[in-house]
Amino acid sequence: MSPYAAGRRSVHRSVAAGVPLALLAALTVAGTAVGVPSREARVTGSATLGDIPLGTFSNALLPGTVGDDRGVDLGGIGSDIYPAGRKGEFWTVTDRGPNGQIKVAGEKRRTFPVPGFDPAIVKIRVSGGTVKVLDAIPITTSSGKPVTGLSNQKGRDEAPYSYDASTPLSYNPNGLDTEGIVRAEDGSFWLVDEYGPSLIHVSARGKILTRYVPKGLGLTGADYRVVEALPAVLLHRKINRGFEGLAQLPGGDLVMAVQSPLSLPDTDAGEESLTTRLLRFSTKKRAVTAEYAYRFDPVSVVDPSEDDTSELKISSVVAVGRDRLLVEERTDKAARLQVVKLTRGADILGEKWDDDTTSPSLEQLDDPAASGVPVLRKRLVVDLGTVKGVPGKIEGVARVDHDTLALINDNDFGMTDGPEAFDAQGRLVDSGIETTVTYVRLPRGI
Repeated sequence: MSPYAAGRRSVHRSVAAGVPLALLAALTVAGTAVGVPSREARVTGSATLGDIPLGTFSNALLPGTVGDDRGVDLGGIGSDIYPAGRKGEFWTVTDRGPNGQIKVAGEKRRTFPVPGFDPAIVKIRVSGGTVKVLDAIPITTSSGKPVTGLSNQKGRDEAPYSYDASTPLSYNPNGLDTEGIVRAEDGSFWLVDEYGPSLIHVSARGKILTRYVPKGLGLTGADYRVVEALPAVLLHRKINRGFEGLAQLPGGDLVMAVQSPLSLPDTDAGEESLTTRLLRFSTKKRAVTAEYAYRFDPVSVVDPSEDDTSELKISSVVAVGRDRLLVEERTDKAARLQVVKLTRGADILGEKWDDDTTSPSLEQLDDPAASGVPVLRKRLVVDLGTVKGVPGKIEGVARVDHDTLALINDNDFGMTDGPEAFDAQGRLVDSGIETTVTYVRLPRGI
C-alpha cells in the first residue's frame, strides 16, 4: 500500500471529525539568441490546483506532523515536473515547504511557518482547467521519519526561525530543500536539493536510499546514508542556490544544474558572474563523470525589466536527446529556454576550475572562452517572457511531445516575505498566486 493510500484512511477518519473528504479529492480550478521567435509560440492550455489545507494534506501522509498550518494551502509543488507516462499525468515535487524572510535588526531571518511540513512527491493529472492530485509520497528517512525541510548545518545554512522570526528553531541534518525530480525505470526517484547541494536517491515509497553530497561537507547525524561523492568546489554554492535542475538522459545518466554561479572566491564574485555549472552523474558508477561551464545571457536580455545579475538562475533542465538538454534561464518574472549539447570536449571535470585556490576563478572570468574554457554552445528555443499567458516564476519544464512543453510555476505556498505575510492571529495573508500547469506549443520541434 502506498503512503498516500494509507493516508486516505486518515482522511476518512478526519471526515468524522468534520474535515470534508472533498478537500483531498479532485482539486478544482480556482550563448546567442538564435532560434524560434517566441511570438510564434503559444499557450494551448492552462490548469490550476485548487485550495487544500496543508495540514490536512500532510497529516494524511504522515499523521501528526503538522499541528497548525497557519492557514497555508498545499502549494510549492512547482519545484519540478516530470512526465508520468499517461497523457496529462506528471510527477512533481514540493520544495522545503512554506518559508519566507523577515528583517530583524537589519538582518534577514529565514522563517518556517509550518516546521513540521515534510517535502513530498506529488503525482498530478491535468484535465481541462483542473489539476488533480492522484497520489502523494512523503520523503522519509531510513527509519520512516519525515525529513522535514529545515536547514541542515549551523554556520552553513540559514538559521531557521518561527513564522514571525522571533523564535529560533532547531537545525535538522535530515532536512531537504528538494527541487528537481526524475523517475528511474525501476520506479525509484532521483531528486536534487539546494542545501548540500545534494543528489538524493529515493525509493518508490519515498524512503531515502542515499544522499550524495560534496566532498568535505561533513554532514553528520542524518538518519540515512550520506556519501561524499560530488566535487568539493560545490561547497561554495550560494545560500539557497544549490542544485535546482535535474535531467535524466536516455542512457540513465543524470545532469544536475547549479542554480546560480558559485560564490568563488567570494560572495561578490558569485553575484556578478554569468557562469554556472552543470554536472553529469552516472547512476551505474554512482559518481560524477563530467562537468560543464554554462554561460548565462546578460540579465537585461533574459528579463528587460531587471538589471541585477544575481537574479539569474537555472531552474529546470530537460533531456531532449542522447546528449542534448533544454535549459531554463530565468528571473522571477521572465524565462528563456535554450538547447545545449553535452560534448566530450566541453568537459572541465577535474581541471583547475575545480580547485578553489585557482585565481581568477571560473566565476570571475569575463570571457571564459578566451581563457580556454569550453563553454557550452546554446541555441534559443523560446523566450517565455513574451508568450502571453505564461505565469511568472516557472521552475518546472517537461517535454510532452516534439513540439509541446508543460510548464509549472512555484507559487511559494501563497507566501510573501516580510511581517505582513501573516495577520495578527498568525494566519497567512495569501498572495493569491496559484499553482498552474501551462501547456506551450512551439512552431517546430526541439
